[in-house]
Amino acid sequence: MKIAFIGAGSIGFTRTLLTDILSVQEFKTSQISFTDINSDNLNMVTTLCQRDIDSNGLNIKIAATLDRREALCDANYVINCARVGMLEAFETDVNIPLKYGVDQCVGDTLCAGGIMYAQRGIPMILDVCKDIRDTAAKDCILLNYANPNAMLTWAGNKYGGVHTIGLCHGVQGGHSQIAEVLGLKREEVDIICAGINHQTWYISVKHNGEDCLDKLLDAFRAHEVYSKTEKVRIDMLERFGYYSTESNGHLSEYVPWYRKRPKEIKDWIDLSSWIHGETGGYLRVCQESRNWFEVDFPNWMKENPKKYCPESRSQEHASYIIEGLETNRIYRGHFNVVNQGCITNLPSDAVVEVPGYVDANGINIPRVGDLPLGCAAVCNASISVQRMAVEAAYNGDVMLLKQSMMMDPLVGAVCSPPEIWQMTDEMLIAQEKWLPQYGAAIAQAKARFAQGGLIPTKNYGGAARLHVKTVEEMAQDKEHSRNLASAAEKAGL
Repeated sequence: MKIAFIGAGSIGFTRTLLTDILSVQEFKTSQISFTDINSDNLNMVTTLCQRDIDSNGLNIKIAATLDRREALCDANYVINCARVGMLEAFETDVNIPLKYGVDQCVGDTLCAGGIMYAQRGIPMILDVCKDIRDTAAKDCILLNYANPNAMLTWAGNKYGGVHTIGLCHGVQGGHSQIAEVLGLKREEVDIICAGINHQTWYISVKHNGEDCLDKLLDAFRAHEVYSKTEKVRIDMLERFGYYSTESNGHLSEYVPWYRKRPKEIKDWIDLSSWIHGETGGYLRVCQESRNWFEVDFPNWMKENPKKYCPESRSQEHASYIIEGLETNRIYRGHFNVVNQGCITNLPSDAVVEVPGYVDANGINIPRVGDLPLGCAAVCNASISVQRMAVEAAYNGDVMLLKQSMMMDPLVGAVCSPPEIWQMTDEMLIAQEKWLPQYGAAIAQAKARFAQGGLIPTKNYGGAARLHVKTVEEMAQDKEHSRNLASAAEKAGL
C-alpha cells in the first residue's frame, strides 16, 4: 500500500497523520511519499519523520520529492494538506476585506477570504486529480484536509473525476465540549451530526439512550469557561435549538449577525485564544508559527522520537478510514461527501458533513433525512455561495465570483453591491499570480483601478486585532509557542 502526502511541509500535522497510519500493525510496511513546493519545509518534515520511522525499527524510506506526479505514482491513498499561496495570499484574504469593513476571524472556509481561497485551491485540486487519474493506483481515494474543505471536495468529485472525501476534526472537538458540560466522559455520549463543513449540527445527543438536547443550553450557560468563549455558539443553540460543531470565531464569520457592527463584535468573542473570534486570529497564529518553526526545528530533533503504537493515534479520521477499508475493521466517523439524498432538505449536489461507516465494502453513508428547518436554512445560504464559488473557480467566471461574494452572509451584511464589486477586483489584482483562470478579468480590474474614482475604503485594523509576536516574544514561553504552532500549521505554512 502506498500513501502520498501533498503539502507535506506541514510539520506537526503531517507527522501526526503519519504516526496514526504507522501505528496500525498491518501498515508498518507501507510505502510513503511526501511532496511539497517548499523544499526547506519538505526536508525538515522528511528528516523528522524518517527519524521516527527508524527509531521504531521499520524498513520504510520516505520518498520525498518536489515532483507531485512522481509522489502520486501508484498511490492508493492521497492526503492533501496544501495551502495555495501560503501566507502571502492568506494576508490578502484577511486584510483587503478589512478595508471594506469585513472583519473575519479566520477567512479560509466561507466569507470573502474563503471564497478567494477556493479560487486558488480548486485549480490545484483539479491538477492533483488529473495526476491521480494519470499515475495513481486504480480507485485511489483523495482524502482532503485542506480548506475550504467543502468547496475543494465538491470540485474534486464533480470536475476532478476522483473519489474525494473531506476530513475535519470539528465534530470531535464539539463532542468533547458537550460531554464536559454534561459532566460525562466523551465515550458515554452518543452523537449524530449533520450539516455542512463548519456548519454541522449535533442533531442527536444521547446518554444511555436518554435524549440530552434539552439540557445543553443551560449546561453551556452554566459552564465557567464556555459561557465566555462560546457566546456565538450558545446564542445559535438558543435560537436554533442545536449546538454547532465549529469554533466561536469560525461560526461568527459564516452568518450575518455577529460581526457586521464593529462596536458589537467584542460582545460575541473572547480573546483568550484566537479561535474564539480575534480579528485575523488564524493569520496571526500562522505568521507566528512560521517564524517559530525556523528557530525551533532543531529542538524537535532533540526530543524523543514518536512511538508508533495504538495509544499514539490522534482523533484525525484518515488512518481509521484507511484501516477500515484495508482490514475490514469497522470505523464510524463524520465525513464530507456529496449529499446524494443523505440530508433530504439540502441540495443533492452539495457536499455535506454526515455520519459514515467504513469497512472493506467501502465508505458507507446512511440516510439522515431532513435537518431541522432553521439549521437547513443556515446551511442552504452557505451552499449557494459554495456552488457559485466552485463554478466560478472552474470556469474563471468573474460574474459568478462577484455574485458569490454578494450572496455571502457576512459580506452581504456589511457591504453594498458596488463595494463588493470593487473589493473583489482588489483581491483579484492582489492574487493575480495564483489565479490564471482570471487573466482577462484581472486586466479589466486593473484598468478600472487605474481610472480612479474608486469608493473610499477604511484604514481599519479590525475590532479585535492583536499584535503578531516576534520570535523573541514567543521564546519567553517556548512550550506555549510550540503547542500553538503545532495546532495552527495544519494549513500548510
